[in-house]
Amino acid sequence: MSNVSYHISNLLEKMTSTDKDFRFMATNDLMLELQKDSIKLDEDSERKVVTMLLKLLEDKNGEVQNLAVKCLAPLVSKVKEPQVETMVDTLCSNMVSDKEQLRDISSMGLKTVIAELPLSSSGGCRCFHFILSYFILSLPPSILPSSIFTPTLHQLTSPRMAVRKRSILALGHLVPCCSPALFSQLTEHLLTELAKGPPTSVTRTYIQCLATISRQGGHRVGEHLEKLIPMVVKFTGVEDDELREYCFQAFEAFIRRCPKEMSPHVATVTKLCLKFMTFDPNYNYDDDEEEEEDSMDIEDGLDEESDDEYSDDDDMSWKVRRSSIKCLEALIGTRRDLLLSFYSSVCPALLARFKEREENVRADVFAAFSTLLRQTRVGSSHHGLVVAPGSDPGSGRGEEEEPAVAMLKKQVPLIVKALHRQLKEKSIKSRQGCFCLLTELSHTLPGALEPHIPALIPGIVFSLTDKSTSSNMRIDALSFFHVLLLSHPPQAFQPHMQVLLPPVVACVEDSFYKITSEALLVTQQLVRVMRPQGQTATAGGFDPKPFVRQVFSVTLKRLKATDIDQEVKERAISCMGHMVCHLGDHLGAELQGVLAIFLERLKNEITRLTTVRTITLIAASPIKIDLSSILSETLSVLGSFLRKNQRALKLGTLACLTALVTHHAAAIKPAALEPVLSELPALVDEADMHVSQVSVTLLTCMAKACPSSLAKISSSVLPGVFRLVHSPLLQGGALAAILDFMQALVLSKTSNLGYSQLLKSLTEPFHSSPSSVDGGGVHRQSIHSVARCVAALSSACPKETPGTVAGLIQEVKSPGSPESARVLALLCLGEVGRSGSLGGSKEVQGVILEAFTSTSEEVKTAASCALGSMAVGSLNDFLPFLLKEISSQPRRQYLLLHSLKEVISACPASSLSPHVESIWALLFQNCECQEEGTRNLVAECLGKLTLVNPAQLLPRLKQQLKAGSPLARSTVVTAIKFTIVDQPKIFLKTSTLQDNDINVRRVALVMFNSAAHNKPSLIRGLLGTVLPHLYKETQIRKDLIREVEMGPFKHTVDDGLDVRKAAFECMYTLLDSCLEGLDVLQFLDHVEEGLKDHYDIRMLTFLMLARLVSLCPAAVLQRLDRLVEPLKATCTTKVKAGSVKQEFEKQEELRRSAMRAVAALLAVPEVERSPSMADFANQIRTNADMASIYQSVQGGEGGLGPAESMDMS
Repeated sequence: MSNVSYHISNLLEKMTSTDKDFRFMATNDLMLELQKDSIKLDEDSERKVVTMLLKLLEDKNGEVQNLAVKCLAPLVSKVKEPQVETMVDTLCSNMVSDKEQLRDISSMGLKTVIAELPLSSSGGCRCFHFILSYFILSLPPSILPSSIFTPTLHQLTSPRMAVRKRSILALGHLVPCCSPALFSQLTEHLLTELAKGPPTSVTRTYIQCLATISRQGGHRVGEHLEKLIPMVVKFTGVEDDELREYCFQAFEAFIRRCPKEMSPHVATVTKLCLKFMTFDPNYNYDDDEEEEEDSMDIEDGLDEESDDEYSDDDDMSWKVRRSSIKCLEALIGTRRDLLLSFYSSVCPALLARFKEREENVRADVFAAFSTLLRQTRVGSSHHGLVVAPGSDPGSGRGEEEEPAVAMLKKQVPLIVKALHRQLKEKSIKSRQGCFCLLTELSHTLPGALEPHIPALIPGIVFSLTDKSTSSNMRIDALSFFHVLLLSHPPQAFQPHMQVLLPPVVACVEDSFYKITSEALLVTQQLVRVMRPQGQTATAGGFDPKPFVRQVFSVTLKRLKATDIDQEVKERAISCMGHMVCHLGDHLGAELQGVLAIFLERLKNEITRLTTVRTITLIAASPIKIDLSSILSETLSVLGSFLRKNQRALKLGTLACLTALVTHHAAAIKPAALEPVLSELPALVDEADMHVSQVSVTLLTCMAKACPSSLAKISSSVLPGVFRLVHSPLLQGGALAAILDFMQALVLSKTSNLGYSQLLKSLTEPFHSSPSSVDGGGVHRQSIHSVARCVAALSSACPKETPGTVAGLIQEVKSPGSPESARVLALLCLGEVGRSGSLGGSKEVQGVILEAFTSTSEEVKTAASCALGSMAVGSLNDFLPFLLKEISSQPRRQYLLLHSLKEVISACPASSLSPHVESIWALLFQNCECQEEGTRNLVAECLGKLTLVNPAQLLPRLKQQLKAGSPLARSTVVTAIKFTIVDQPKIFLKTSTLQDNDINVRRVALVMFNSAAHNKPSLIRGLLGTVLPHLYKETQIRKDLIREVEMGPFKHTVDDGLDVRKAAFECMYTLLDSCLEGLDVLQFLDHVEEGLKDHYDIRMLTFLMLARLVSLCPAAVLQRLDRLVEPLKATCTTKVKAGSVKQEFEKQEELRRSAMRAVAALLAVPEVERSPSMADFANQIRTNADMASIYQSVQGGEGGLGPAESMDMS
């Protein structure tokens, strides 16, 4: 420390020298010392250094002054708070000095200090408050915040350009914190001044100012647009290029900030943009001239000189064109609802401007057209209409095709015609723009460029081979080529292979790793082109043999290299894998060498995952690659990977082992699989169902291909499989995998794993457990899985079925059987009967009827499921019996309707057709049942029955809406909900939303919610009719609120709550499925009301608000001030001290949900411009309780924005 102090003292002494060079060198040395992390200053040294540097700010030599300012930056982090405050105080005092030079240098110093102050530190905050207080106190008391505008506005007419620009920036920063009245005053002032017709230079400033305050003020400009737009439109007619540029920049700001308010003016602005995007008075775009230019020698230097005449510095028309095109891009990006009109008006105009002579403007034309393509793709993918190349055009897709996509298809030839010529231009920026646009086109319309590939290939080859081409240009060209290969059929490229392959091969050998990596990806796809999967050696008339050697040699060179980039290593492995998979029969003796390298790479930790995936690909190759040379060692290495703690590697390894066992079983010895089998028990576990599923699939393949290898699994893997069967989490793919495994295992005839042993292992836990299923360690959900497994075993061994059925019937009848065993036996009978094995057994029917009389609800439910499953297997035997029971046994009706639902859901339409009328009549007899649960079951049965013959039954269902009681109407509306998922064309009656009965309206909202979720295309056209009724149902109706006396207490009951919940749930669904059809600001009005409603509805609206923030932040910002208050009220409300525990929990959950919405809002960068939001954020930060909730929400919710966005000080 003493050495540092001594050295610093020497430097400070030299700084007082009369020689300016001494002062300069000493200050420079001090700066170097301060930049060292190791330097520590004592308190005295700190004070002396700060004093000296502040004194040097007044030095007579400018270079010494500048160095002193630079020293302030590292000094801030080396000194304590009091010294920082001294620096700030002195700099602020200097800024009001009479000396202009001192004011300038001090402002630079203050800027440097502020930039270095840490935002998170308390000292930093205090210094900021100190600076702010200093300037506020230095203002005369008579000056109010509103008065700051007057001198700033006055400076807009200053003769100095720099002052005018600074004034515009200052006004822009003042706008977010000014009041609405002051904002209106500012706008009116600008309008008044523009109306006076000031000089052009001043007009430019005012228009620039308008654009700036629009960007900063956002939605507040919207209410003034009616006056602003005509004024700005008028000034586009003034013959001044810069003024026109600023006018279009203003239009762009209006469009981006106030898209809704701009709606009436879109046509006017579009017309102006289309007019001025071609504004080039100094150049004649003659088609003939273009053709001549194309025929000229590209390298002719004289042409470059003649072109320069048109890029003269005096010609500013390119700025007008660029700003009008950027304005069009803003329009396209914000108004997807006008996409069709853009295709008819804007698209042809943009295509015509592809010939633009100015490179920067042409890049903007490409960017605007790419935005149009992205908007088309967003809509198409949202509607699920973009299809993979090669799909059948006559599959009904054409009639569903979005109109915008159809219009774009017609433009594809014109796009290619306009671009293919530019792909050979010298301008790298233009070529990059072309490739980006064509990539977007390939993503938007996969397969659409197929007829034009011959026209595009010369341009791709030119960019790959041209010596003057930059690395980025080659990467862009390869990237586009890769997308083109992926999105178009291989046959389109085969005729051009001779031209395409050499430049790509050259790129694989390039010294720059990024080019090599991208080229290997392209090569991989070209291998697929040479011989698509499944084709014979010369299928389709194309012989890949002449090209194999060329591709193989360069790929092998990269595969062998170890001193190359990781990405290149992985892609070389993958590329060679594809080559072996597709063209392995052409590699001859060199194949074994490649496989040996793969084995090496498999043992390498860095490349093992890629190699595992590659070996999987090779193992499944249709050309049957001989892997015997590496198979044994590969299995051993793969077995060791199963114990690694890397999930992707485990899954890849299991897939690879499955492929090897499936396709190369003959070459695998049982002993080679032992390392694998020893690792599998740990993987078959409910903690990771997907890994378990893939592991069981591997076991199934082993049971089928190498049954002898499973001799020892009864003590290792099998207990884990049974634990999985008895797990309540088992379902879906994992359950299907276990069913396949059980069947394969019993058919493999492996010792100790016969039918009876497996059956005993499956059912034993249910016999030993007590009467309560859950109490004995076996979950009731697992009973269904076990029943499916028993049925699978039974279907694999039909000879054993009669004995099994007899045992199950006995189990149900036996009074001494545990309840869990009886439930299991009933479900097993149902699953066995589903395959038709039971016939119309009278004994079974008797057993089921007897079970219905049981006192146990579990047994009755199991009997219901069993009867439905049996009827599916033997429809003619069981369905009449079932229908008769429904009619004659009203007390069992609910259980029997469950059985009927199973029959209707699972039976094919052809089997059900003869019984439709009897079922239909029976269901309508029960559609007015007083029990809502029964009515819902009837509705589900009706809906699914309608799908058996929709053409005939849908009109009949529709008729029922016009007749019947409210209960019948609500049942029919609910039935329609169940037809939506499977029926492409279904009527949706909006009149049900206006029904007099509140319950009918509720189920109608639930039905529309289901339609919005499952088939949004059904309701997009109805939104205009549906939304007013939907919004109406979100209102609180006082006539539906009543008081109920409960002893000495009065309890308020809101009969409209369920309808409101259904309405808000429907609104939430519409956000995801039909956002483009919503007026978001109107939508937000109702969300705002929901924020003040009942607990359940507030929870929903908090979710909606967070979703809206991510989908359309600009609209939320417009309503921010109104949304903050209910959020703040929820976060600050406290429950009364004497309330019950549930009240505290509900309030806590409300606060957490509200805080999630707040966190989502604070993640939006522009939210801090709202004073009310900034105050609320500060309140959260300073309140320990709210801060802890905020931090916990931030920790648990990914993607809600950085925590530092909280700091608003």
